[in-house]
Amino acid sequence: MNLIIDIGNTSAKLAIFEQNKLKILERSSASKLLFSAKKLLNNNSEISKILVASVATIPDGLIANLSTQCEVMVLDRHFIMPFENLYKTPESLGIDRLALVAAAIDQYPKTNTLIIDAGTCITYDFVNAKAQYLGGAIAPGLNMRYTALHEHTANLPILNPSSVEHFIGTSTASSIHSGVVHGTIQEINGVISSYSSNYPELTVILTGGDANFLCKQFKISIFAHSNFLLEGLNFLLEYKSN
Repeated sequence: MNLIIDIGNTSAKLAIFEQNKLKILERSSASKLLFSAKKLLNNNSEISKILVASVATIPDGLIANLSTQCEVMVLDRHFIMPFENLYKTPESLGIDRLALVAAAIDQYPKTNTLIIDAGTCITYDFVNAKAQYLGGAIAPGLNMRYTALHEHTANLPILNPSSVEHFIGTSTASSIHSGVVHGTIQEINGVISSYSSNYPELTVILTGGDANFLCKQFKISIFAHSNFLLEGLNFLLEYKSN
């Protein structure tokens, strides 16, 4: 059994994998992360390896405490990757993006794959059929767009994501929803179109916290994977161990 700890910008996920199958998934705040991890370890004695991945700060004492119970690895940019990284500034590449590419290599081998992670930011990552990671793009996420409109204007309200019934907004609220949601959908469609015109037989993966909401807005074929990042992290742990 493997324990994957994914520390994000706002919270952490703890996932237990057995024979590459996700068995348990929990969320935790940074302040309670050690307690949550210890509880999972105590209740699942078969866990033999832990991988910690963080785009934020790893809480003090987490690694040292967990290391007393089993082997702990921390994902960094020196990890052995199952693909060729052609990114021009690999030292600045987020480890979450590396894990997403690894998941694509594992689940869609020898395929031109575009991974769209709709979270705090919307990231686009492309790996070709030769297992070469070429790069992608980073854009504001849905909530970031709503927040920016509210914080950088005098009178626009803060809103939560909502489906757009018509692209023409007939009120301030519906205009904001149209601008944010419809604008994001058109952006994603445009990115997919650009990649498709250059790389035939493109596979598109949509993941991240807003994936389920956004997936309902599309009229094209997209594979939605809610736990794609965690699956990629588990694959990297197994890849390094073998």
